[in-house]
Amino acid sequence: MSNEPHPQRSAASIVLGPLLRYVSGSTATIWVETDAPCTVSAVGVTAKTFSVASHHYALLVLVDLPQGATIPYTVSIDGLAAWPPPDYPFPHPTIRTLVNGEFHSIRFGSCRMAAPHVEPYTLRPDQHKLGCGVDSLRALGAEMLRQDPSAWPDLLLLLGDQVYADESSPSASRRMDYRRTTGRTDNPPDRVVADFEEYTWLYHEAWTPDIERWVLSCVPSMMIFDDHDMIDDWNISMAWVESVRQEPWWSEHVIGGLVSYWIYQHLGNLSAKRLAEEGMLDAVTEMGDATDYLRRWALSSENFTPIPGGYQFSFDRHIGQTHLIMIDSRNGRVLAPRQREMVDADEWNWIVERAMEPAAHVVIATSLPVFAPGGLHGLQQWNEAITDGVRGGLVARLGERLRRALDLEHWAAFDRSFRKMERLIVDVASAERGVDAPATLTICSGDIHLSCVVGVELPETGSANVRQAICSPLRNDLKRRDQLLMKFAITRGGRWLGARLLRHGRREASLLSWQLGETIVFENNIGRLTFDGEERTIELDVARIADDGSFRLQNVVTVRDTPARQGA
Repeated sequence: MSNEPHPQRSAASIVLGPLLRYVSGSTATIWVETDAPCTVSAVGVTAKTFSVASHHYALLVLVDLPQGATIPYTVSIDGLAAWPPPDYPFPHPTIRTLVNGEFHSIRFGSCRMAAPHVEPYTLRPDQHKLGCGVDSLRALGAEMLRQDPSAWPDLLLLLGDQVYADESSPSASRRMDYRRTTGRTDNPPDRVVADFEEYTWLYHEAWTPDIERWVLSCVPSMMIFDDHDMIDDWNISMAWVESVRQEPWWSEHVIGGLVSYWIYQHLGNLSAKRLAEEGMLDAVTEMGDATDYLRRWALSSENFTPIPGGYQFSFDRHIGQTHLIMIDSRNGRVLAPRQREMVDADEWNWIVERAMEPAAHVVIATSLPVFAPGGLHGLQQWNEAITDGVRGGLVARLGERLRRALDLEHWAAFDRSFRKMERLIVDVASAERGVDAPATLTICSGDIHLSCVVGVELPETGSANVRQAICSPLRNDLKRRDQLLMKFAITRGGRWLGARLLRHGRREASLLSWQLGETIVFENNIGRLTFDGEERTIELDVARIADDGSFRLQNVVTVRDTPARQGA
């Protein structure tokens, strides 16, 4: 609890944040949103806010911090203490710089629906989801409040769908409905946000609850978007892009989505070095009002979507012995039929270069699973093949409809990129790299609304132990019908059907093979990835309400690997 005095108040105040974002052994960034232009300061660093559509933001870039230090921080506005507020009921916001720059514990997951933290926690069969299950992020915070800070995670890895721009909460929907009584003619479909202003409502709703807000002020975070951060089926195919661009509401929607994502999620992903090299933060801060600049940037980025080019949202953090590479598998797609790619050639080359850098542990993070469970792999491979015309034009049209209806857009549905990823995994894990080979390679993903640990077998002797960890949802329980479909896909019958579809689509067998772990989780949950020397532990913890009404995490999966470096 903060005991610092608050004798005066600035004309501005913090409306969202602070969020602790990038942290290494000696640097950190802190993000805030304020309700007026001002200067923001913490730990001896001051920054001016920049404005977008009458919203005001600042990113504090802290450098030359001591390694392995615990640094409580207070955020000041125009020189006056602003956060934490008086009588703050939680531990003081704190930066914990890394010892020798190593990650020890990473919490990860995707798909978090905003809804009140009151019963019912289960789904309701009416228009909106009045309950989305127990919030895993809130349960994590409740667990942290019961722990010594030394047990807190070193990183929160959020793998998409932090906000649902196409399936807004009841409260956000009511605000949207009221705003649209003004008679606009470009209104999007029901529950789809219209523009930047409405996107800000979603972020406020997701990050304002008290425990979650405290967690985000103490645990560094990495974030990437997925489809619902923009809209369902976002960039699923060229035909979809051409169709949606005919809608009168799309331009404002996509501009609002990209601008809000850059501000609320992406800006804090970047290191001080990349921020300086890129120059966008300096540019918008110098402008003061960056509304027009960021609108033009967003429209330019979106226009590049069907062809190579545009802004690179993929990024990495190479700190100590752990290297995390976050891949944007949404905005940078190449969508030309028979040439589909998750990312364009330049971005893929960047990914390969980063993945091959020496590290004890390599983590490749992507919102969409690389290895789809059970028969889903064959279904997605088959669908792309028939959509590309391998079985004729009539079947191709059916394939496009199925692609959208069933969300067939994981790596397996972008075969060229899937084969490249398989090859990259083999190259990274290869014993031929000798002392440069990592001890472990982990693919972290979400999206699919089930969680499991997947063992990946290499075609030849490798040095790295390779696994995929899928964690979804943080909070968005899958409907009973969809759970049954998922459960069928991983049965023997589902796998048989997937294999038959693969042959019908004339796809070659995969280079790698993979096997799901014994436990498949459908409840709301959050993953944990822990490194200790060369050992890696992957855990899945389900969020539940205890008998006393408290939020709890219950471990349901633990997989521990201690690889032997055969090439060392």
